[in-house]
Amino acid sequence: MIHDHGIRKGDRVRLRPRANADIFDLALAGRDATVDAIEQDFEGRYHIAVLVDDDPGISLGPRRPGHRFFFAPEEVERLDGASDLPGGATADGTILVAGIGNIFLGDDAFGVEVVRRLVNRAMPPGVRLVDFGIRGFDLAYALAEGPERTILIDACPRGDVPGTVYVVEPDLSALDDEEPSPSLLDPHTMNPLHVLRLARSMGAGLRNVLLVGCEPSTFGPEEGQIGLSEPVEAAVDRAVAVVESLLTSPTSP
Repeated sequence: MIHDHGIRKGDRVRLRPRANADIFDLALAGRDATVDAIEQDFEGRYHIAVLVDDDPGISLGPRRPGHRFFFAPEEVERLDGASDLPGGATADGTILVAGIGNIFLGDDAFGVEVVRRLVNRAMPPGVRLVDFGIRGFDLAYALAEGPERTILIDACPRGDVPGTVYVVEPDLSALDDEEPSPSLLDPHTMNPLHVLRLARSMGAGLRNVLLVGCEPSTFGPEEGQIGLSEPVEAAVDRAVAVVESLLTSPTSP
């Protein structure tokens, strides 16, 4: 789901292309459609892929070229009548699901890939999915907004077999035990505990925080690894299932 717009895969929408859109988008103005996918580019911008009603090409399969149309989130209007509260929160409170990792460092991209797959799946109300990458400050600010629950997803070595998926509840009381490190001021720092400590220093009332982790096999291109290793790639779908089960559970384990 896109947090600020409340749009999910499967939603019914009406197309409202901006005035300076190209002629192909403008030709679809006012047409109804179904959200087929939500994609995010490397600059963090979301693109809504829709299947337009009465398009005869849909019968050939939704992935056929030319039969999926892409719009910005502000160019689609939901038809279900749902209304979001300010800031994207819902009556059930916000659940922040944060993907963490560097896509250029092998298995460190685990959290990013898990969130990428979750974006195209149906989410319960109030879930905010964000690929934070290595943007530690951005995650700290999101935590300072006070989500009711937070699920961090990251590759974290614990000495297990590569590809092992686990759920850990960080000891939040231990965040005050150490003096803040100068590295906390680095906008590219993305150690989960460091970011939690930074968020606490910003006044965040941290609660109900879980970490869905995966044991990595390699952490860098210097080992000849481009993309996720085989065991970690195989673990991504398992982690998606774990996150989905946590989202539907009433309380943290």
